[in-house]
Parts: sequence; C-alpha cells; structure tokens
Amino acid sequence: MTTEIPASFAAQPAPGAAAGIALDLPDGAARYWPAAFEATEATRLMADLRHGIDWRDEEILLFGRRVAVPRRVAWYGDPGASYTYSGTPHLPEPWTPALTCTRERVQELTGARFNAVLLNLYRDGRDGMGWHADDEPELGPNPVIASVSLGATRRFCLRHRRRRDLRIDLPLAHGSLLLMSGATQHHWVHALPKTTAPVGERINLTFRWVALR
Repeated sequence: MTTEIPASFAAQPAPGAAAGIALDLPDGAARYWPAAFEATEATRLMADLRHGIDWRDEEILLFGRRVAVPRRVAWYGDPGASYTYSGTPHLPEPWTPALTCTRERVQELTGARFNAVLLNLYRDGRDGMGWHADDEPELGPNPVIASVSLGATRRFCLRHRRRRDLRIDLPLAHGSLLLMSGATQHHWVHALPKTTAPVGERINLTFRWVALR
C-alpha cells in the first residue's frame, strides 16, 4: 500500500520547530519539517547556492559504459571527509558561508552533527535520482541523513526493501527538511523520480557524518 502525503501537507507550518513531524516508517525513523526555512530565506539561500557552488557534471559506469548523471552535483565538507558514491570518489570542497549557516540550522533542528554535504541540482523534470540507499561504509552502521529541499516541489519516494506494499510518497517543499535515521538505510530505499510535468529547478542538500580519512 502506498501512503501519499498531499502537497497541502507540505505547506502547513511545522507544529514546533524542534520537533518536526514523525513519519510512519516501520523498521526505520524519519521526521519532516515542512518549513525549516522561511520562504524568503529559502529563496535567498537557493540563489546563493545556485551561483556560489562549484557544480559539476559527472558520469557513472553502467553496464560497462559511461553515462551522464541526470543532475549536477557538488561535495563540500570538513578536511578528510572524502566520500565515494556511484563508484566515484569525491574530495570535499571547503564550507562556504551559506553552507555553514545551513548546517547550523539543520543541526539545531535535528540535534544531529554533520561534517559533509552532498548537493544535487535538478535542472528540470528530466533530472532525477533512481532507487538507492545511503549506506556506504564511511557513513557508519546507522547513517543519519538530513535533506534540505529548495526550489520546485518534487515527489520523494520511500520504499521498504522487502515489503513492497510499504511505500511513502512525500512532496518535498521549498525550505523543507527531512531527517532519515536509525535503521532506515538498511530497510528502505528512496528515489526522486523523473517527471514529464513542467517543473523548475530544485537544489537538494543531504547532510551526513562521514568517517574522516
């Protein structure tokens, strides 16, 4: 059974900035802040990141051939917070003032600590992210992932690995924050599907704690 959380849900103010809204996630834990960043603040932050981040186009090896990643990416963090995903190693760029302020807000709301952030720029509906889990070894046994969304609202999907009847579709709104923790990455996968609907740019920041090298 798919649980779809309507778009109107994302427009409602958080019922307590420190608490957020707990999602019903068997075998995992997730919490959602619909308005972690006020709208004008989120818009300013998106403009800063859009023009102030060293965005890169990447390729991955898929069935023996190199294919373009359907989004632009960047990796920032503390010295030594290197990270490998999709078979590609990434060395962190130093924190920018905007990223530092964003990390402080996220840490204040979630109570978690983060030393790196992966940024994804989705240019339109043709950009997306397939089903996966953030379960790389350098993220530790129970990764804590804090996801900030800016720009166009996109549908974020969570699906249980074994119980395919368990699925959540959540429209991630401009200025929202989603925290995934506990055993979520062991039991659930997530995706940002492509869409043929007209949709504008979206920037997503996923904060995480990486074992330093």
